[in-house]
Amino acid sequence: MKMKPIGAILAGGLARRLAGLDKGLIEIGGRPILARLVERLAPQCAALVINANGDAARFAAFGLPVVSDDIEGFAGPLAGVLAGMDYAAARFPSARDVLSVPADTPFIPDDLVARLEAARAAGGARIAVAASAGRAHHAVALWPLGLAEDLRRALAAGERRVSGFIARYENAEADWPAEAYDPFFNVNRPEDLSEAEALARRADEQDLRGKRL
Repeated sequence: MKMKPIGAILAGGLARRLAGLDKGLIEIGGRPILARLVERLAPQCAALVINANGDAARFAAFGLPVVSDDIEGFAGPLAGVLAGMDYAAARFPSARDVLSVPADTPFIPDDLVARLEAARAAGGARIAVAASAGRAHHAVALWPLGLAEDLRRALAAGERRVSGFIARYENAEADWPAEAYDPFFNVNRPEDLSEAEALARRADEQDLRGKRL
């Protein structure tokens, strides 16, 4: 049986528009964004790891391993994807894929992995990317571990754009509806916080209805 992917939660950004706060530790609806994200990702992944730089102790409450970027100078989400790949390859010999998800996305769908895998298979692609509302979310993607060395070389050569690296390979998109709420909404600016609170109430109500059914 194929092993589920290793989930890499990308928390290594500088969050300049939020005064350098760890976005995953911001509370919405009374819970840290990371807690919401972990709850949604854990059933879909064989294991989870947080990619973050600096003092790992700030994430101790989540009980997850924390790995930092191998590339110096805050090289962006691609460096986090590589850190997740290296962690997966070292700890899980049977792992084939890494799922990357930014730490500021509290409403990730419960069928994320299943639909990314289906899109990749249907398109004969190597990488699958999530999309919603007519936009691709390149940091939410399913990556084969076999691309680790290609990614390492690309980073060493100065590549920093996630979309730029993905475009080098056959890739496929899995699209989600965004009527009730966008499952890939991310808390990126101070003004996003009030919207996130409202969306959290809507998402929690929807999840509760689903459990009752």
